Amino acid sequence: MIKVNEQAPTIQLDEVDQKIVALLRKDGRATNQELARKLGMAAATVSARIRRLENSKAMKVVAVTDFAAIGYKVLLAVGVQVQGRPAEQVAQELARLPEVFSVHVVTGARDIETLVALHDFDELHSLLLRDIAKIKGIRSIECGIAAEVVKYNFEVAPIS
Repeated sequence: MIKVNEQAPTIQLDEVDQKIVALLRKDGRATNQELARKLGMAAATVSARIRRLENSKAMKVVAVTDFAAIGYKVLLAVGVQVQGRPAEQVAQELARLPEVFSVHVVTGARDIETLVALHDFDELHSLLLRDIAKIKGIRSIECGIAAEVVKYNFEVAPIS
């Protein structure tokens, strides 16, 4: 089930908006004055545009964690098949587990796909048997271990 946020208005990003987003992608700590200088406009204008982009949910500035830098060495994709309970409810319980950093209700062979980060393989047994397998409604679990991370990039939303 795809949920659309009907409260957020859809806006068109003009060339200046796109430049602001691109600059903030490079340096999310850039001040309005720095952005204004690079764009050749007033800082108040940049501030107003950023506020409009954030209020419309077209953009938000966030910090992104580097998993390896803070000791996570195992990345797993965990597919879950659900039976006897709505997938959305199971997904909510999975989302509460601290090791799980992404949960998606999907179509296809599985009902839910999650991404999990662990410090080492010793945590895997505990996570699967103690935490995930005990959630009511889970029919089966299938894990895929990331052998190599080819792309780690949160700049996925197109801005043009």
